[in-house]
Amino acid sequence: MASAAQAPLVFGIFPNLPARQIVETYRPLASELEKQLHRRVVIYSARDYKTFISRTRNGQYDLILTAPHLAWLARHEAGYQPLLKYARPANGLLVVKSDSPFYTAEALRGHTIAAADTFAVAVMAVQAEISKHGIQPNIDYRTVNSGTHLNAVMQVLNGRADGAVLGAHPYRLMPPDMRKQLRVLIETPPLSSLMYLTHPRMHDAEVLSARKALLNFAASPEGQAFMQNGGYGGFANVDGSELHAFRPYALQTQEMLRDIR
Repeated sequence: MASAAQAPLVFGIFPNLPARQIVETYRPLASELEKQLHRRVVIYSARDYKTFISRTRNGQYDLILTAPHLAWLARHEAGYQPLLKYARPANGLLVVKSDSPFYTAEALRGHTIAAADTFAVAVMAVQAEISKHGIQPNIDYRTVNSGTHLNAVMQVLNGRADGAVLGAHPYRLMPPDMRKQLRVLIETPPLSSLMYLTHPRMHDAEVLSARKALLNFAASPEGQAFMQNGGYGGFANVDGSELHAFRPYALQTQEMLRDIR
């Protein structure tokens, strides 16, 4: 059993879902980590991407689950080491209401698009795809930062935005009744999925135990349901070269952070 004096392991999850949903979704996985590490595990996120990035840079999390461009930042700014990733690639989506008159990205010129968060790689990737159609954010269409993927979709369903940019994983976790009210206009090419990384203060034995816990969880009935519901496809190893591919998005994130300081 864990020593009473031992500090809990802080599991930081980037804020792509509402905080309550993050805790509810990842508590079973955290429980498996506790079994393997013999250490209490606490789940934290952040109110927004900027705060999460800052806390990661300061090493406030022992284990993180984050997007690949933020994984690049975590590795280069704080020495985090890749552990595992979800096997199924991620995608960014541009969605509109199912009964919307918009059938192309170009048709949204002059209209409002809600974005989950400007720091989300799915948002960056979708905006790059939209730009291929000759329309630029905040020039040819208005962008509203909604904070979360769910909030972006709600802006569309409530009529406050004409389209929403979000990630495919959060989209698949939304209730079927909500998804039925939406239509996908753009889906980006596959992106590397969410990644787990460990802080360098975790020693080798703990890292191996954390890896074993994740793999054990994925093999359990509860873990299989988790993987199926999220569309994650199990776990896979992280190839160092794929992190490098997200360097442009990571540098774009750094640039945006400088602009808002």
